[in-house]
Amino acid sequence: MSRLREQYKSEIMDAMIKKFGYKNVMEVPKLDKIVVNMGVGEAKENAKILDSAMADMQLITGQKPVITKAKKSVANFKIRDGMAIGCKVTLRGEKMYEFADRLINLALPRVRDFRGVNPNAFDGRGNYALGIKEQLIFPEVEYDKVDKVRGMDVIFVTTAKTDEEARELLRLFNMPFAK
Repeated sequence: MSRLREQYKSEIMDAMIKKFGYKNVMEVPKLDKIVVNMGVGEAKENAKILDSAMADMQLITGQKPVITKAKKSVANFKIRDGMAIGCKVTLRGEKMYEFADRLINLALPRVRDFRGVNPNAFDGRGNYALGIKEQLIFPEVEYDKVDKVRGMDVIFVTTAKTDEEARELLRLFNMPFAK
């Protein structure tokens, strides 16, 4: 079992119960899933670009990504309905906790001029979205093998009812929120 999951079961649950006064342990918010999304707009011209993006994402998450396709045709972007324009991975269970641990403790501290993540990027229902500008912050990605620097979105989906509960949960997971 990952270190983060162990910590959740012991310390984090107790701290959440103490702060919010939950009557039942099943009320305590938990991490439901982490969705990692990478939009690859250049894939409309060259399909090989999407393959390299998927390879990077598989290295980072340890799980095979799914190709995302355009839902609508947009003439200004030269995109047709059904065109492959990105990839995503949904992490649950052990892989989710392991990825969260690596993101929080290894990758985010490697960001240049890092002052913490935005504490206001919650959606009102207890989910947190985080944008990463380059995939090079992950130690698994080798600098020499990267063809192009790409960003990605990481969405933490929690069972929390409010943003305040979700913020406290992620803070207890040592998420480095900016002051």
